[in-house]
Amino acid sequence: MALDKPYLDIPGTTVFDTDQAAAGYALNQFCRSLMDADNRERFHADERAYLDEWPMSEDQKLGVIARDLNGLITLGGNIYFLAKIGASDGQSYLQIVSSMTENDAAGHAEMMLNGGRSPDGNRYLHEWKDRT
Repeated sequence: MALDKPYLDIPGTTVFDTDQAAAGYALNQFCRSLMDADNRERFHADERAYLDEWPMSEDQKLGVIARDLNGLITLGGNIYFLAKIGASDGQSYLQIVSSMTENDAAGHAEMMLNGGRSPDGNRYLHEWKDRT
């Protein structure tokens, strides 16, 4: 029996649930491996060879190479694991998360310090359809 997942209806949001966790297990374990300096060195020496050691999908591997964190989230990546890719590249967490927005790091920091994103437009899709 399929579970009802009303949260799948939130525009621009991928909820990390059990299905996402299962889809991204190998991807997230790869990211976790980057906590070890020897693994980071191996990864940066030959990214593709290191990625091929992991049972990830081709789309996940290409997403890592492209540093497409938004795409990797849709493929089961968890931001707290995905951040290890950016950290292994020498990026701060601010730089990593701002790369997922239209802002640069300074613009993202300013937006967050001034109250964050406006909630306007953050509605379930069905709420917009129900409006007349």
